[in-house]
Amino acid sequence: MNQLVNIGEIRNAYKRISNYTVKTPLLSSGLLNQKYNANIFVKAENLQKIGAFKFRGAINSILQLKKDQKKVLAWSSGNHAQAIASAAYLNNKEAIIVMPEDSPKAKLEGTRAWGAKIITFNRYKESREELGLTIAREENAIIIPPFDDPKVINGQGTAGYEMINQCEELQIQPDLVLCCCGGGGLIAGVSTALLSKFPNLPIYAVEPENYNDTKLSLEQNKIVEVDVTKKSICDALLAPKPGEITFNINKNNLAGALLVSDQEAMLAMKTAFEYLKIVLEPGGAVALAAAIMHKIDIENKNVLIVASGGNVDKEVFEKSLSI
Repeated sequence: MNQLVNIGEIRNAYKRISNYTVKTPLLSSGLLNQKYNANIFVKAENLQKIGAFKFRGAINSILQLKKDQKKVLAWSSGNHAQAIASAAYLNNKEAIIVMPEDSPKAKLEGTRAWGAKIITFNRYKESREELGLTIAREENAIIIPPFDDPKVINGQGTAGYEMINQCEELQIQPDLVLCCCGGGGLIAGVSTALLSKFPNLPIYAVEPENYNDTKLSLEQNKIVEVDVTKKSICDALLAPKPGEITFNINKNNLAGALLVSDQEAMLAMKTAFEYLKIVLEPGGAVALAAAIMHKIDIENKNVLIVASGGNVDKEVFEKSLSI
């Protein structure tokens, strides 16, 4: 058991944040199940506050700040940015967010709407970590990383804790879990929670094919960095490498990692809209994509899928519906 990330800490996080967060539904569609001959249950984290699971980790971190810690800094392509901005606003803290200049408009506008100060950078030429560290020193701000932090991971793990309770309510014995993965914070928390109840449950990370750092890292049993100049529509998942903390958790918890293309992610967005009546962003749809594109055998299984977010620009969403 990880000393800083475990079911006890996740349970404490759930109690701490439950007055702020949405208990997101575990959605299923009889027609979708019939089409794929499986029982598919989608944890709709796109319905979480700010439209993504990231609010869980952000609010769990900010609620543990000291009273005199008035300023926070985060770097993010958008969902962690909005989460920190909103959690800071709700707790009378000032937020500074370092964001890629090519972040989706919906995410830039959403972050700005919560009153955060945004500093943009070129994700292909500059290091967000180096820029963020410099600004944090200048501003005397507390850094809240997007994934490689125990408080953040325990917060994200509350989604998995809810899934345990929802499985019990629905009398489901899960056979397989598919979860979207960028830096690995969500799946580190969710897997820790789920394995406390279902110790032999196979849990797979799902990544964009050009950003397969978790898959490579698991296969080589060391942290592997990928080429950040490659493009992907899955902006939420473009971490160049797993975190130290997340990798050490995930290498013990996960059965493996699966890859999907941008086109497959877009098809999953369309599927989620048509069958579940929800809006997903490309990065939030990759786990569903892995299921419906047969990246792993789901036939006659109870499959838990974490749909991580729904902050998508209108043009991208419309394009997915035309596939």
